[in-house]
Amino acid sequence: MQLHDTLTDLLAAARGRDRHIRFIDGEHDEITVTLSQLWDRAVALLGALQSRGMRQGDELVIFSQSNESVVVAFWAAILGGIVPVPVAVGISDEHRHKLFRILAQLQRATLFTEPDLLERLLKFAKEQGLQDTESFLESKTALNSDVEPGADGELHAASADDIAFIQYSSGSTSDPKGVCLTHRNVCTNVRAITEGLDWNEDDQSLSWMPLTHDMGLIGFHLTTMFAGMNIAIMDTNTFVRRPLLWMIKAAELRATQLCSPNFGYKHFLKLFERKGLPDLDLSCVKLIVNGAEPISYSLCEEFLAAMAPYGLKRSTMFPVYGLAEATVGVSASDVGSEYSRIIVHRHSLRIGEPYKTAELGDEDAVSFIKVGRAIRDVEIRIADDADKPLSEGRVGNILLRGGSVTQRIYGDPAATQSLFTTDGWLITGDCGVFVDGELVITGRSKDIIIVNGQNYYPHDIEEIAAEVEGLDLGKVVVAGTKTHASQTEELLVFALYKRDLDTFRLMADKVRVRIGEQTGLEVDHIIPVKKIPKTTSGKVQRAVLLNAYLDGEFDSVIEQMAPRVSDEPTDADPLVAELELICREFSKECTIGPDDNLFEIGVSSLTLTEISLAIDERHPGRLDISDIFDYPTLRDIAAFLRR
Repeated sequence: MQLHDTLTDLLAAARGRDRHIRFIDGEHDEITVTLSQLWDRAVALLGALQSRGMRQGDELVIFSQSNESVVVAFWAAILGGIVPVPVAVGISDEHRHKLFRILAQLQRATLFTEPDLLERLLKFAKEQGLQDTESFLESKTALNSDVEPGADGELHAASADDIAFIQYSSGSTSDPKGVCLTHRNVCTNVRAITEGLDWNEDDQSLSWMPLTHDMGLIGFHLTTMFAGMNIAIMDTNTFVRRPLLWMIKAAELRATQLCSPNFGYKHFLKLFERKGLPDLDLSCVKLIVNGAEPISYSLCEEFLAAMAPYGLKRSTMFPVYGLAEATVGVSASDVGSEYSRIIVHRHSLRIGEPYKTAELGDEDAVSFIKVGRAIRDVEIRIADDADKPLSEGRVGNILLRGGSVTQRIYGDPAATQSLFTTDGWLITGDCGVFVDGELVITGRSKDIIIVNGQNYYPHDIEEIAAEVEGLDLGKVVVAGTKTHASQTEELLVFALYKRDLDTFRLMADKVRVRIGEQTGLEVDHIIPVKKIPKTTSGKVQRAVLLNAYLDGEFDSVIEQMAPRVSDEPTDADPLVAELELICREFSKECTIGPDDNLFEIGVSSLTLTEISLAIDERHPGRLDISDIFDYPTLRDIAAFLRR
């Protein structure tokens, strides 16, 4: 299979094929762009950007809610030797701060966005007193509505080792890290993925992953284009609002290649259990690529069992492993085989030691799914803490080497140096073990929490929580873990506190709200602890707190901390009372009262979507998720429904 030198070569080769990209924004809201049209539109946009003074080596920060705009802008930049920097549009203050920090890091950046998004950014910058940012936005922004194509742009002849684009993985918001990927990195990885997953021009892809995520952009746009297939990209917000549309469109398009991390299956199943699906034929699906966060065996089983009556085969579930620093793909299972797992003793997963098997049902048993073997051009090493290789069956740190591995972090030599061992292997920060020649991910050595397929650094969330009165940095610890019951990662906050629980509840409510407002994340448990365990050098030992949590040491206090809610609603209005009961089903430890503002009490956007879907089930066609912005309390929603 041909290895292209650059992404320009990749698009040039694809341009000649009778293939298209379908952008899906709703059941009957979609547009199709042929790859030939994509080339023409990208060249025209490049001309407009160059007329604004943009040149080879400048950075184009793509901040757009439109997948179509993202794709055209991405390719316009690539064709002109401009460096595209896709950044996610989030709803929280931290997302906006992250964008501003990225803009400040880059040397010659221009922002590409929509008028309404720019207006919100300017308003936020003004409120925060960020005059330099406000000035930048006013002078260095290209609005997609104002960029009128004129003369075609001048194409740049890139070389294989030029930077193709920069991936800002979700990670740290206080100090975002830009992973620089060369054309060689990306072209090497897309060929390896295509071969490893046995993709070809007879396939049809469908993805709802955001194009700011490596799986969405590289896995299900660049690689699917390289493989020669027709491409369908569903807007992520459309999937969140209407998850059943994912399988409806898969059947309609006869899609063969799908993808989703853990939370996608869970979100889909919640609505499927309520509404079911029409009569669909999913026998066309060959693979559902499952990655981006730790894979839950029980959730996979639940999803496959639910979809089996529609013709979905067990062999479609396809576990993979990857990370942004290696472009995206690292290992993959065998196409056509059924996924499998190992069951081990949780306390046997020490670096350098062999894992111990356990029986299903044992108190300390934990299962991990095999994520296959290294794909082409990637080497995987399991090593001890001294970076020395370990034999199969011993747990260690996962190190990588190969043509798709990044060589540097943008503008950060120290971060670049810390990314590699002395002999040049990439330190992934993940732990794992080889079992029967296949890689198994057992955890993380670096402090990263994965929620809904996105990475978050604990210290960012800790800084936000520490702003609550009564807490300080060093007195609050944030961590994530997955239990048998949770299936997806739980977000935990441990707070140093030695007074009574009633007083702690008041502080915990403030912490929950603060984290929700600033990050859009929903906390599962806020747990009071009498001591924060630290090493002799003063480093917080998150693993000690997590093991205590998994061992059940905090079960009693968590039970006491649970909201004291009666089985009866609090409001006399029957419609408000009905809405209260709906909210209780989805709002975890957070109690939602009739007059609470849903955006100010610490529930996530995903939970708000689930609440709105449940309301729509009871009152069909009367409430859209967007209506909640105008009617943010249950009493407001009740009045709106009556009208």
